[in-house]
Amino acid sequence: MSDLNKEDELAGTEQPFVAHLVELRDRLIKAMIAVGVVAAALFLYPGPGALYDILAAPLVAHLPKGATLIATSVISPFLVPLKILLMSAFLIALPVVLYQVWAFVAPGLYSHEKKLMLPLVISSTLLFFLGVGFCYYFVFGQVFSFIQSFAPKSITAAPDIEAYLSFVLTMFIAFGLAFEVPIVVIVLARLGIVSIEKLKQFRSYFIVLAFIIAAVITPPDVVSQLALAVPMVLLYEVGIWAAQLFIKHTKAPEEGTAPADQSR
Repeated sequence: MSDLNKEDELAGTEQPFVAHLVELRDRLIKAMIAVGVVAAALFLYPGPGALYDILAAPLVAHLPKGATLIATSVISPFLVPLKILLMSAFLIALPVVLYQVWAFVAPGLYSHEKKLMLPLVISSTLLFFLGVGFCYYFVFGQVFSFIQSFAPKSITAAPDIEAYLSFVLTMFIAFGLAFEVPIVVIVLARLGIVSIEKLKQFRSYFIVLAFIIAAVITPPDVVSQLALAVPMVLLYEVGIWAAQLFIKHTKAPEEGTAPADQSR
């Protein structure tokens, strides 16, 4: 009798699980197609080499006259631009990728959860791009200018392209994630893990923490450390303010009131 009950409990569960796997596969394929289409377009114009030139422009602008980047590996001139091409394609196609993630998860959320998730997905994407843009257009120029000002005249700088790519990726990820501070604050407050009052009390500790993180992640120069730590502190304050708005506008309805519109 117990075996029969177990069979009844498991009856009909295979198909929904398989259906979810199929949908997940379809979403992943669509995301990969989006990245592939953008990569193909970038390959045709402006091309992998031109993309690297764009990425290297902040450094080249501060190199001594006649100095260029070098490749210490035979295949670096091929692999490095190709890596940049794929990285650029993924970043440009990121809104489509995140939409596929959202479309897969959304049917399983309540309406008040959708009100929380969708703005967070959009704002986190914009903040990450903002962090990368801030790093490229402001931080790189200041850092390279500061470093070159300390270089002896007897030394001719000739950075390796692979080392430069590694440096750029590290900085992009560091600033992109640093600009996600408001999202982390909002999520912690909205889930009730930390109260708004506790976040305000933690403000002075976060300032110290921000400078420690900046000192560990960025190169050992004052410019890049300040450029990372100061925005983190400011964004922490923005996160506290935004968390109060999110808590106010994304509360779940009281039990027993209009349950019909809470369909999954």
